[in-house]
Amino acid sequence: MKIRNLLLLAATALLFAACTTEKTVPYLTNIDDIPAPALASLTAHAGDFTTKPGDMLQINVSASNNDAVRPFNKIQYIPRLGEGSGMYNTMGDRSTMFYLVDDDGNINFPVLGKLHVSGMTRNKIEEYIASLIYPRYLNELPNIECRLQNFRVYCLGEFSGKGVIEAENGRLNLLEAIAQAGDLTLQARRDNILLIRTDANGQRTIKRFNIQDANIMTMPEFELQQNDILYAQPTVYRARSAWSMPPIYTTAIGMLGTAMSLITFITVMAKK
Repeated sequence: MKIRNLLLLAATALLFAACTTEKTVPYLTNIDDIPAPALASLTAHAGDFTTKPGDMLQINVSASNNDAVRPFNKIQYIPRLGEGSGMYNTMGDRSTMFYLVDDDGNINFPVLGKLHVSGMTRNKIEEYIASLIYPRYLNELPNIECRLQNFRVYCLGEFSGKGVIEAENGRLNLLEAIAQAGDLTLQARRDNILLIRTDANGQRTIKRFNIQDANIMTMPEFELQQNDILYAQPTVYRARSAWSMPPIYTTAIGMLGTAMSLITFITVMAKK
């Protein structure tokens, strides 16, 4: 009778856990309730990263006259073999190299010198550099293309896959990062995804997401920034199942077992 009651209790507990999981696993459960204008309002800012110290920027300046804009691109000037001094790009047909944003938020740009770009978006950097070149150095407005080379997001906790996500196009949102990290495990809390972000001034901010709520798509933080950290917290059941005995206790139990074996052996030998 007792065994049957225990089995019935265990089955009830499993059924309750299954019902709870079914309610907590889905994403964006109220997506149909979000007005279309609310989603469209953030489209213009999607993927427009903010530059920070330590970033690596790839900046290319182009115009109809390639010779006129060549001094504004990072090209290595080295002597050709058997000739006088010449100019060619040792990186093949890639005329651009990377600009490191230093601790003061500056880059050293050819001809223009030191430029302060920390805190600027990609579009602002492109407009800023174009305004410095035209009309002072060129007769036409140049085309400036700025790309971020170190767009990485770090995923910790209850993710199924890799922990470092890279975005070559310099844009990534929360759901895209979760997908590229192999999705959340079934043991992850969907209502408490932690975002840790460091801004251009070195200040850290914390934001929490409930990805069951589709309103996260209207939040500015939904569009991730480079070096963001995402942490997926485990459920209570997952945390409890992950408990392990502290090493000191394991060592003590091992020593106790050895001592008991030795005492037993001595006792048996003494009786002979």
